[in-house]
Amino acid sequence: MAHLRLGSKPLQWLLVGLLLGLMWLGWAAPVGAATHTYHERPGQTTYRSQQSLRDRTDRAWQATLFKRYVGGNLQGIYLRLVGFPGVIQVAAQQSLQINTGTGLVWQAEPSLDPQTQNLPDNVGQYDLQSVLADLKGAIPLELVVPLRRGEAHLTVAPFVVEEWRSLNQVADP
Repeated sequence: MAHLRLGSKPLQWLLVGLLLGLMWLGWAAPVGAATHTYHERPGQTTYRSQQSLRDRTDRAWQATLFKRYVGGNLQGIYLRLVGFPGVIQVAAQQSLQINTGTGLVWQAEPSLDPQTQNLPDNVGQYDLQSVLADLKGAIPLELVVPLRRGEAHLTVAPFVVEEWRSLNQVADP
């Protein structure tokens, strides 16, 4: 019977294989928020996906996609993007541009849900209902957020797009 020593080639290959397997498991399933359901008051239900995204300058943004039903009627599907207060100033009246790597481009109009009167300077909110209806497949997206000075480019990973697409399919119970 052969004995494995720490310096032996078979043991080294076994350890490398084990390490690669553990690393693969850590990367195999991205950690992301699931879609959450909120019964905010009688007759009002909101479904929400919340993710953290980064722009090209490595600034963190909170992206919340939500779909609200009131009395069984869909109020809308909105994407709220929140940048760091005091650093980001969103041009809230301009459209959000959504790009794919395949050349498709959508414009999402700024829109507040009926429960929201106004938002701080670092927040933009957009109507995503028609974009989600057109979106086929979990493909990476780029969001071009209009700022008061310039724009921010946020990358949306395919697993986030899939979560958004699944939220779009949810119907009020």
